[in-house]
Amino acid sequence: MTNTARKNRLKASDAYQLMQRVTIWLDRYYLDAIVGLVPGGFGDAAAALFSLVHVYFSLFRLHSIPLTLAILNNVLRDIFLGLIPFYVGNVIDFFHRANSRNMALIDGFINDDEALIKEINRKAAYAALILIATIMAILLMLALLVKIAQAIGTALFT
Repeated sequence: MTNTARKNRLKASDAYQLMQRVTIWLDRYYLDAIVGLVPGGFGDAAAALFSLVHVYFSLFRLHSIPLTLAILNNVLRDIFLGLIPFYVGNVIDFFHRANSRNMALIDGFINDDEALIKEINRKAAYAALILIATIMAILLMLALLVKIAQAIGTALFT
């Protein structure tokens, strides 16, 4: 199969079309930030579930672990930023647009953008470390949100 045929097949796939729709709905229509308004981090987690299509495509269709790490970094960074309390995270979510960044990475990878591919491969180890640090930061942020909710509840109801 020629490279052009492979690109056309990938872009015509249902998963690619779904990624484009998810990106449009979450980033262009700001549904990522709106869903992120659901308290307790549940909205941010729900919005992140839609990004799993990007992870699936990069890992199982493009077979690129470095690309998948870069996409996971964007998704987890989006969750982390959305968890910043007092609606600051939601304001940041309006501007972050992780899904658009993920689509740009995937499109660059499909179109054999050598500079992008070299950059992703070069940063793969760094991406893995950032991925671990971001997961830890998200868990700490959730613990902090629970503590804040307990303190507010105790102050209001005792």
